[in-house]
Amino acid sequence: MSAPQGRLILMPNTLDFGVDDSLDLTHVLPRRVIEQAARLTHWAAENAKTTRALLKRIDAVAPLAQPLQAVHIAELPRPVKGGKPAGDESTAWRALLKPALEGHDLGLVSEAGLPAVADPGARLVALAHEAGVEVVPLSGPSSLLLALAASGLNGQSFAFVGYLPVDAAARAARIRELEGLSAKAQQTQLLIETPYRNEALRQALLAALKPGTRLSISVGLTLPGGWTHSATVADWKRSTTALPDRIPAVFALLGCS
Repeated sequence: MSAPQGRLILMPNTLDFGVDDSLDLTHVLPRRVIEQAARLTHWAAENAKTTRALLKRIDAVAPLAQPLQAVHIAELPRPVKGGKPAGDESTAWRALLKPALEGHDLGLVSEAGLPAVADPGARLVALAHEAGVEVVPLSGPSSLLLALAASGLNGQSFAFVGYLPVDAAARAARIRELEGLSAKAQQTQLLIETPYRNEALRQALLAALKPGTRLSISVGLTLPGGWTHSATVADWKRSTTALPDRIPAVFALLGCS
């Protein structure tokens, strides 16, 4: 008889990339979730470094089942530049499921808070379903949904559009395109950026959007000092707010009809 399969555990994460030493983990994650994470010995993650930082925080609340050095952390395959998938890309993704297929529970952790939402880990979840591996989501923060809820923008219709082009002209064109779509459908558009470019994206949005468009920015949600500010573009232009370059932010816009 073959050994029973493990499960794919969708482990929520904090929203600070592990850089805020003052964060109390129990203020962000339920105790039951922390204890379940402490028992996991195999992980799939976007970033091994920030996952180790999370596990150190977990260990301070609920001791890990194994020393941190013995915990196996496999990083998700990186996207191939130029958009052409490598020949072994699918093999690499499927290899991540090996611990679950061998009977170990496998944790999936994301930089976005909740795995597989605005997160490349969705592919691993799909592969788990194909392989008959049970998928178990755990309660925790999702950066997008927290930002949307706090924005005051349309929470009945929204879309996540990810990152904008780095090239300034292409980025401005994409912003105007999203603003037009938003105004026509009255649909909130959610965007993210690498933290060190937070302020650059804010400036690009203010330069390209119409004065009456509503813009909401959420920074460090669930963290001490985290905040959300929503206002028209015209009002934002009168603000002296500068965004941090180490803490993730979520941007939301709603075009005026």
